[in-house]
Parts: sequence; C-alpha cells; structure tokens
Amino acid sequence: MPESLRMIIYFLSAFISLFVFAYGGYYFVVSIFGWSDRQTNVMPKTNKIHTFALLVAAHNEEAVIGEMVKSLFKLHYPKEAFDVYVIADNCTDATAEVARNAGAYVYERTNATLKGKGHALEWMFDKIFKMDKKYDSISIFDADNLVSQNYLTEMNKELNKGYDVVQGSVDSKNPFDSWVTCAYSVSFWMISRLFQNARYNLGITCQLSGTGFVISTELLKEMGWGATCLTEDMEFTAKLALTGRKVGWAHKAVVYDEKPLTFMQSWHQRIRWMQGHSDVASRFAKKLFIKAFKDKDLSAFDCGVYLLQPVKILCLLFATVMTWVKVTGVIDVFEISKAFGDPQLWSAVAVLQMMYIPFVITYEKRMINLRLIWCYVTFWLYSLTWIPITVIGWLKKDNKEWSHTKHTRSITLEELEEAEKIQNI
Repeated sequence: MPESLRMIIYFLSAFISLFVFAYGGYYFVVSIFGWSDRQTNVMPKTNKIHTFALLVAAHNEEAVIGEMVKSLFKLHYPKEAFDVYVIADNCTDATAEVARNAGAYVYERTNATLKGKGHALEWMFDKIFKMDKKYDSISIFDADNLVSQNYLTEMNKELNKGYDVVQGSVDSKNPFDSWVTCAYSVSFWMISRLFQNARYNLGITCQLSGTGFVISTELLKEMGWGATCLTEDMEFTAKLALTGRKVGWAHKAVVYDEKPLTFMQSWHQRIRWMQGHSDVASRFAKKLFIKAFKDKDLSAFDCGVYLLQPVKILCLLFATVMTWVKVTGVIDVFEISKAFGDPQLWSAVAVLQMMYIPFVITYEKRMINLRLIWCYVTFWLYSLTWIPITVIGWLKKDNKEWSHTKHTRSITLEELEEAEKIQNI
C-alpha cells in the first residue's frame, strides 16, 4: 500500500477517534447538569393565566383520538382559558367523528400533495390566527398521546418566566408492552433528565420533541411556521436558535406518547426520523455553527452539535470497526494514541454508559419494575440498530415522503395513572 494512503488512513482514524470521544465527553459533561431541578423550582415573574388553543394532529387515529381528547378536557386549568382542536388530516376512518363526540372542535383537511404533520399544522395555524377568539399560545399534541392533568399549569409557569416556546416532558404510555416499547421508554426517560433538563439548567435552548410543547401565538405569527419536513420539530428548533430564541422546559408537564410495539414499526419510524434529522442537519448545521462562533451563542453551538448526531454515529461505527480489525499491511490505525485503539477502553466506556442507565431510572423512581433489568440489555440492542438506520436515513434524506405510524394502544388516563401507582409500590 502506498505510504500516502497509509498516512491518510492513519490521520483519518485518529481524527475520527478524537471526534467520537470529544462528542461523547461533551454530552456527558452537559448531562451532569440534568440532575438538578434548580431551574424548574424558580418562581415565575408574573401570575398571568394564559389562554391556549390545544391542537391535536391526527391521521386515521380513530382507535386513540377519543381518549386523547378526553384527557385534555380533564386538565386542571380554568376551562374558559383553553379550547381543544383536532385536525383530521387526510383521514379515511372515523377520526373526525370520534373526536367530535369527545368534545373537540374538528377541522377536516384533504390534500393529496402536501402530506404530513408539518403541513397540517401550518394549515391549522392560519385558521386559528383568523378566528375571532384569540389565544396567547398554541399547544401541539399527537393523537396517540395522553396528558397529565397539571400540563397547562406547568406550561403557564414557564411562560410566566419569560419563555415564548416551552417543551414538556415526553413519557411513555405503554413502556412494558414489548422489549421495543421498553427500550424507547428508557431512551425518552434519559432524554428528559440528561438532555432537556440539563440544557434548561444551563440556560441554553432545549429541543422540541414533536409533541407536548407550546408556542406563543405572537411569535408564531412573527416567524411563521414553515417547518414541513419529516422532523418539523427539529427544523423549527433550528430556526428558533438562528434567531436567538430559546426553547424552555417544563419537566413536570408530562405527555404520554405511544411507542411502537414491534421492531419493524420502530425501524420504519426511526428511519423517517433520521431522514428528517439528516435533512435538517444538511440545511442548518453550518448556519448554526457560524452564528455560534460569530455571536458567541452557546445555544446555537449546542443545537449544531445535536444536528451532527448522524455523523457521530457513523464515526462511531468506523472507530469501533478499526479498533477490532487490523487492515492487512497497514499500520495500526490507532497507533497515534494506543488508548483509542485499546478494546479494553472501548469496553470500559460501554460498561460505564450501561451503568448510567439504571442510575437514571433509579433517580426517576422507576427501578421498582423488574422488567427494566432485562430492558438494560435490550436497550443496547435497540441502540445498535441506530447504526444501519443512520446510514439508510442519510442516504434517503432527500426523500420527503411522509409515512404514518399506526397507533392502536387505547388506554385511559385513569388506567395509566393506576398502572404507574402499581409499578411504584
């Protein structure tokens, strides 16, 4: 092999190793700030009672939309201060009828060209803006959700702290239905504590999670929505960061989301997520880093780092392979630093990360359920599948065709609360 090629492999491998460790180190340091609830307990600046339009996007969701709407009407918040709206988007089932029977205002949309949640939201925002009744904020939900009764109370507190956009804590409606739902649930519990809450405490922007968030109506009118890709939440977060606006965090405002039951459902959903993630990264990451260094904006920097996750996963794949495999006739690609090529170090890092999971779950008081012990193992299987998903998602990032995840887990808010009580006995 030519010496020039040997040196290219040599330095490329070293650079990738450094990138992976630096990326992981950054996220670990930031996660430390997630253990405190300091910012959550800060008192609001005012005591205003904001008015809300609660907006549920639904496509063929007759099995779950009824309980979702009912949970919204059970919110412990002045009834005159919120209304419930459902977008029956390109529905061919009884979604609209079920939602009306549950008490929601239903708007039916049919558009065979502009498909997907982002387009449906933009269509409905315009209608809300033109209504005689005015709302201070709009809250977005998915049809398969259930909402904790204190949701609007907690959101109102964060709005009164000065935030125009606030994300609630996304939990799982069906954590123990299968190994897939359990892996999803652990992932979301970690995100809430170590990602979102950490950034909130640091005073940098949190990330919108697609459901369970509120946006100031005035801000939405000013900026416009325009987030119509496969991950509209990520796109809008990037747009907010570029304008210097931060997403707040309401850790106690819980939205319960239905997780896919089967691996194939999860596979297709996560490919769609990674397609959207890669698309947004290709359009916004560079702009965010430019703003970060030009304006010394930590929120823009952190948002840009988050968008680089597909790159990190692909680098991690390469680094892991190069750790275990010697290329015939080529120097040890990690010789530049023996530590990077030491399988024992990579194994130690993996063990430490795995220990972090039960620590998070214990802190969140979920360790009582013994099924989580098995989930600590299956979670890593779930995590490893992100590697092929990332490759496929990146290759298909220009494919904007929206795919629907079917939801069938109909459960009442009372049943969910009772199940949580039993798990914590």
